[in-house]
Amino acid sequence: MDLLKDLHQRGLINQMTDEEGLQKHLENEQVTLYCGFDPTADSLHIGHLLPVLMLKRFQKAGHRPIALVGGGTGMIGDPSGRSTERQLNSAEVVKGYSERIKDQLAKILNFDDGENAAVARNNYEWLSQMTIIDFLRDTGKHFGINYMLAKDSVESRIEQGISFTEFTYMILQSLDFQKLYEKENCTLQIGGSDQWGNITAGLELLRRSAAGEEEVEAYGLTVPLITKADGSKFGKTAGGAIWLDPEKTSPYEFYQFWINADDRDVIRFLKYFTFLDLEEITELEKEVEEQPEKRVAQRRLAEEMTKLVHDEEALKQAERISEALFSGDIKALTGEEIEQGFKDVPAYTSEEKDPQLLDLLVKAGISSSKRQAREDIGNGAVYINGERNQDLKHTISEEDRIEDRFTIIRRGKKKYFLIKY
Repeated sequence: MDLLKDLHQRGLINQMTDEEGLQKHLENEQVTLYCGFDPTADSLHIGHLLPVLMLKRFQKAGHRPIALVGGGTGMIGDPSGRSTERQLNSAEVVKGYSERIKDQLAKILNFDDGENAAVARNNYEWLSQMTIIDFLRDTGKHFGINYMLAKDSVESRIEQGISFTEFTYMILQSLDFQKLYEKENCTLQIGGSDQWGNITAGLELLRRSAAGEEEVEAYGLTVPLITKADGSKFGKTAGGAIWLDPEKTSPYEFYQFWINADDRDVIRFLKYFTFLDLEEITELEKEVEEQPEKRVAQRRLAEEMTKLVHDEEALKQAERISEALFSGDIKALTGEEIEQGFKDVPAYTSEEKDPQLLDLLVKAGISSSKRQAREDIGNGAVYINGERNQDLKHTISEEDRIEDRFTIIRRGKKKYFLIKY
C-alpha cells in the first residue's frame, strides 16, 4: 500500500515537509514517528482522534508509532489555537491525567510485542530533569526571537498578550522532537494543523543542534482542521464535548454522535476516521445520494467508530438501546442500558416503591395537575416502559420496574421521564 497516496485520497494531509523525501524514507525503512497529547483533561475527546488514528495508519503500514503524553508540556500550556492563557494544573493532577490518557491510547494503538509495537513516552521524563541553565544554554540559544514571533501560535496572541511561560512552549515541544530523535531514532512528527509552527520549530532545532556534525533526516506532517457542513464545531453537542472515556460520554451517546452525522459530512468522516477501503466508501456515497433516508453510511460510521474506541459489546449495547427507543420496547433494556439511553431526560426519585400512577405523574412533574393526569391517562397519552396504560387506578408494581430500579414513563410521542427507586 502506498501510504501517502492513501492519506492524500482520504484528505488527511494538510501540510507536509518534503513529500518526495518522506515518500522515499517510508519506502526504504521502518519509520518511527510520534504525536504528542497534552493532558489538559482526564480524557481525550474526539478532536484528538484524527492524529491518534494517523499513528494507527502508519502502524498498520509497518511503521513504529510513539504516543507521547505531555506530562511536562501539560504543566506549561500550548498557546496554539487559543486566545487566552490556559489554567495551570498541579503536578499531581497532570500526572493523574497522563495515566488515564496513556490507557486510552493503548485501546487504539497496538502496544503488544512486535517489530512495530507502539511505544508510550512521557516528556516529563526529560523536561523535569533539565535545569534552567541547561534549557537556556543548550536549547534556547537555537531560537531567535524574531523566528518565534513569526509563528502563528505566538503572533496571534501578541495583541491580547502571551506570558513568557506559554511563549516558551514551542521550545519545549521542539525539545521533545530532539530527544525522541536521539533516543528512539524518531524522524517524523505529526499533529493537528494548529501544530505546524511547533513541528517546523522542532525540525529547525534538530538541524541547528546538529551543527553540521550529521545529516538530519526528519519530517513533519499535519492533519486538517475538521469543520462541519452546518458550521457547528466538530466534536461538540448540546451536552458538551464527546469524550473517549465511557464514564464521561457513554458508548450509546458516542454511537449517536456518529449516526447523526450530516449527509454532507458522513463520507468525509468515513474517509478520515475509519479504515474501510475507499471502494467501500464510494459505494456508501452512492447510498447517501440515492437513499439518504436509510442512513446506511451513518450506521456504518457509527459501528466502526464505536467498535474502535470502545469494543464490540459496547457497540451491540448501543444498537440495542437505539432499537428499543425506536420500537418502544423499553423492557428489553437492562438497567445499565436504561442509564445510558435516558441519561439526559428529566428524572424523578420516588420515595414509594409502588406509587399510584396518577399521583406519580403529578409528583414527577409529568402532568401539571391531577385533572391533567386523568386526561393524559384517559386519552392514551401515557406509556409505561413503552406500553400504553389507560388505567386511572394503576399502581406501579414490580412488573413496571426494570431491575427494580427504573421505570420509563412517556407522555405523548417524545417526552420521556426516568423514574428512579
